[in-house]
Amino acid sequence: MIRILVLSNPAERAQALSLRAATGGGHQVTAAVADIIAEVRTRGDAAVRELTERFDEARLESLFLDEARWDALAAKCPAPVREALALAHERVRNFHQPQIPASYSTKLEGGGILRSLIIPLRRAACYVPGGRAAYPSTVIMTAAVARLAGVPEVIVATPPRRDGTILPEVAAAARLAGATRILLAGGAQAVAALALGTGSVPRVDVIVGPGNAYVTEAKKQLSGEVRIDSLAGPTEVVIVADSSADPRQVAADLVAQGEHDPLALSVLVTADPSLARRTIDALERELSEHPNRIAAESLGAHGAAVIARDLDEALSFADELAPEHLELLLRDAPSALSKVPRAGAVFVGYHAPVPVGDYLAGPNHTLPTGGTARFASPLSASDFVRRQNVIEYGPRQLESDAGAIETLARAEGLHGHARAIEVRRK
Repeated sequence: MIRILVLSNPAERAQALSLRAATGGGHQVTAAVADIIAEVRTRGDAAVRELTERFDEARLESLFLDEARWDALAAKCPAPVREALALAHERVRNFHQPQIPASYSTKLEGGGILRSLIIPLRRAACYVPGGRAAYPSTVIMTAAVARLAGVPEVIVATPPRRDGTILPEVAAAARLAGATRILLAGGAQAVAALALGTGSVPRVDVIVGPGNAYVTEAKKQLSGEVRIDSLAGPTEVVIVADSSADPRQVAADLVAQGEHDPLALSVLVTADPSLARRTIDALERELSEHPNRIAAESLGAHGAAVIARDLDEALSFADELAPEHLELLLRDAPSALSKVPRAGAVFVGYHAPVPVGDYLAGPNHTLPTGGTARFASPLSASDFVRRQNVIEYGPRQLESDAGAIETLARAEGLHGHARAIEVRRK
């Protein structure tokens, strides 16, 4: 079960800071991914097919799901799931709509016009994991936002089942989100195919979405070939709670995050030692009554109840961790928000556990992990567009600026730059 660590003890504070699992898979993963990328780069579609058969035991005639099978699978999605996905889609679009940057222009005194144009990327790929769970919610959080931003072609990439199909829920979510194609491939081979392009897989401009260590390593190695959203590590939650919190709720929230991954980080930070002890008791009951092997494993390895001197120290420590998800289970949670600016997403109050953000609230659940919330942001509509600068000068504007340009060019020793201006003045 989770350990108790006291921040006033330097050794235990250091242990609390080191609970987060190391990101990356080590040299073995790095080398394996490099080999996969080289195979895809050299042999294209054939390599993707062979790797998919090796890792997913699926033999594919086509790397893309055909329209008829896509529709047939989507039709099998249970109605309640479809309705929930539709509500999530609406919420996500509404939240992300104001994030789309606007083009703008300014005019100089001599008539010159300067523009910053917002241009949607031409092609986006949204990676949707398979493996331990299905993630139709990730389709909504990625593909729907890409389409909202104006991307005309959005490819959902997800590992196929042995029969070469995907889960109906994922197929339905992809239709709802406006995806244009579904690539039946996962892992590093899917990332490589999308970043490099193959005979049948077009090269994309951006790859977003979570994945395992091989997916993350492939993103890292291919980041010069394609825009990526982030190098995501294991998921994480930090819960800052005071004596008003219900230990059963705290325990349930720790389990909920822990069940994602044996490497997940799940931490309670409190100034109330009694709450810590009662939460541990509640965790034992929760896992006894509702067994959850993955959560039990992750909590044992990366879970803790961290005891602070007071609420300010608890909030300061949470901010130092800069977690992916931060819950504030406090009497006056809104007033604490300004003290924790470094978190991917903050869940304020007893009635806002992380799952409301995972599925339905509207803000994106693709969030910075591994402490990168210090400088990184959640996935947004702006990740699917680029800016283009436009400079338009007429003779009057050039004459007005020529002297200063020539002076600066000569100061830098770039006399050809000055000459390019000078020939236009005569």
